[in-house]
Amino acid sequence: MILMETTRRRFLTSVGAVGGFAAASLAMPYYARGSSSRPVFTSGVQSGDVDAASGVVWTRVDRPSRLFIEYSTTDKFANAVRLAPFDVTPETDLTGKLLLTDLPPDQEIFYRFVAADLQDSNSRSEPIRGEFRTAPISRRNIRFVWSGDTAGQGWGIDDEGMRTYQTIAYHRPDFMIHSGDTIYADNPIPDEITLRGGGVWKNRIVTEEKRTIAQTLPELRGQWKYNLLDEHVTALNAICPVFHQWDDHEVLNNWSPSTDLSADDRYKEKSVAVLAARASRAFHEMTPIRYVAAEPGRIYRKVSYGPLLDVFFVDLRSYRGPNTHGLDEELTPQSRIFGEAQVAWLKRELARSTATWKVISCDLPIGLVIWDDYGKRRGSESISNGDNGAPLGRELEFVDLLRFIRDAAIGNIVWLTADVHYTAAHYYDPGKAKFQEFLPFWEFVSGPLHSGTYGPQELDGTFGPEVRFIKAAPGGIESNLPPSSGMQFFGVVDIDGQSEQMTVRLMDRDDNELWRTVIDPQRVS
Repeated sequence: MILMETTRRRFLTSVGAVGGFAAASLAMPYYARGSSSRPVFTSGVQSGDVDAASGVVWTRVDRPSRLFIEYSTTDKFANAVRLAPFDVTPETDLTGKLLLTDLPPDQEIFYRFVAADLQDSNSRSEPIRGEFRTAPISRRNIRFVWSGDTAGQGWGIDDEGMRTYQTIAYHRPDFMIHSGDTIYADNPIPDEITLRGGGVWKNRIVTEEKRTIAQTLPELRGQWKYNLLDEHVTALNAICPVFHQWDDHEVLNNWSPSTDLSADDRYKEKSVAVLAARASRAFHEMTPIRYVAAEPGRIYRKVSYGPLLDVFFVDLRSYRGPNTHGLDEELTPQSRIFGEAQVAWLKRELARSTATWKVISCDLPIGLVIWDDYGKRRGSESISNGDNGAPLGRELEFVDLLRFIRDAAIGNIVWLTADVHYTAAHYYDPGKAKFQEFLPFWEFVSGPLHSGTYGPQELDGTFGPEVRFIKAAPGGIESNLPPSSGMQFFGVVDIDGQSEQMTVRLMDRDDNELWRTVIDPQRVS
């Protein structure tokens, strides 16, 4: 079946349905309608990591509760499947998520929660509901979006809210990838920001947890709860699965094992490892990411989305060595950024993949030079070290991966990234590179979703990147432009079910198409 385009009218109707209360409720004992003591859902619903047979659903309530859940293939909940209830407590900040299994492929799934107060089982909430579509097992058109960077640099929920999420929802994607910097734990949100050109940005909503940097577990949880106060975010979550990964601001800017907080008076907790552990717990509690039994807390994973697409989520934050000069001549654990186990996993899963397209969702761009200390242009934060020469430091680990992909003849790999707060298309050509033992590939960059927009970064020539398109802030004093400037970006990827062509479009929050390209699938021999 081919997904039909959803009009603005149909989208608004759908959001109204999932955002409101269902007319029919779960089978339950009688309770007094209108009671003010009933549990309340505080943060909407979410779904994520959806494949052809399963998907994770999530919600949060305002008190310890027993959650009842059912799902159906119709919005009337005919022949609904009712699952065993489960309890949510302050141990997980009153959040609950569940993996739905044995779902039919390529099918709309409607789900809803009801909460019963653990202190009074007759006190029950109104239902809250959401929907998603499972992945296909045959060829059909696929659409998904990606971007990153939410509520950074003090730009919070103003009168318009996080409107890029609303624009994304109009495209009615099969799923969205949030490519990292899902929160900004190290960026407090003030009541107002004076704009350089005159005027004032007013944050309509500011919570106590967002008035300061986050370092305790409750403060880190509060970062997520803040984003979920935005109506555009929760409306999208109710109708579109979001696949999450993280980067640095879930903990603090550019963190690595070399981060030294001893002189930073803002932080009472001086151990970056402790901060990262707390941030990881909050990340997993507040998102519909799957649990990996082999490594609880793991973020890297693969989501298979039918015969045309596999998505590989990588984590360049959790296994890296220190952010040093990036000029090591030999690959050691200290010079890695993927980590040995993750590289082995990625090689193995890429080689096993039979999907036409292999999308690698990466939290950091490959060829852009990102300094750990921009003022002194010192320290390698990402892969490239800025010397435009033969591979050194973290580039050695990437060389090993690129050479493996070439030797194994794994074609149709596309990299999607975020982090730098502008949008760009980069084509990597071995004929123009210092290191040439790889197959050419595309890297597309997008973001921010709702944060400051910055100027372009320099490209390192080691892997031969060429800028095919860029839109960014001018840079210099014209950096950190507010969301009201309109330079908030996301990308849309369409895969045609018949031709298998991939079309990538770079968009802004007003839904202007800035640039597009069509990529034909290649047969590598």
